[in-house]
Amino acid sequence: MPKRCQWCGDSQLYQDYHDKEWGVPIRDDRLLFEFLILEGAQAGLSWITILKKRENYRRLYDGFDPEKIAQYDSDKVAELLNDAGIVRNRLKVSASISNAQVYLKIVQREGSFAKWLWQFVGGKPIQNNWKHFEDVPVNTPESDVMSRALKKEGFRFVGTTICYAFMQAVGMVNDHTTDCFRHAEV
Repeated sequence: MPKRCQWCGDSQLYQDYHDKEWGVPIRDDRLLFEFLILEGAQAGLSWITILKKRENYRRLYDGFDPEKIAQYDSDKVAELLNDAGIVRNRLKVSASISNAQVYLKIVQREGSFAKWLWQFVGGKPIQNNWKHFEDVPVNTPESDVMSRALKKEGFRFVGTTICYAFMQAVGMVNDHTTDCFRHAEV
């Protein structure tokens, strides 16, 4: 059995996510938007909760199509809040809609959400070499800057800790511990 980062423990869902997705650099605009919305939904909860609900989110949120989400009305909000398949938090649902609107403005202005986001790490992943899970920070100067920039644009649920978790998930930083088989791979 391969050595993995300590955080994925014995959960098969966590292990699959760790082995196939976490820390792999993503430069696809729509997928980055999806992860940003899911990380915001995770605020105050465990990531496993969101992973278990991810397919429901994809279904209910029209495959995370930002153009559709930006147009959601009160009927759609009511539908979302009545579905136990997602986190039914009015502030988070409202933020996902306004975040889609802000996302579209950035894409229109910058040409690419990915290009705009990756500037916060100089366009390439930061390669960390943490020996122990306890050494991995919950935020960094880069996540602080990203958080401030996202908030300035109008995004919500994008505090520095959420931004750092996002950066880890989408491969802007490699926070696999050095004893993890994925560290060298990503």
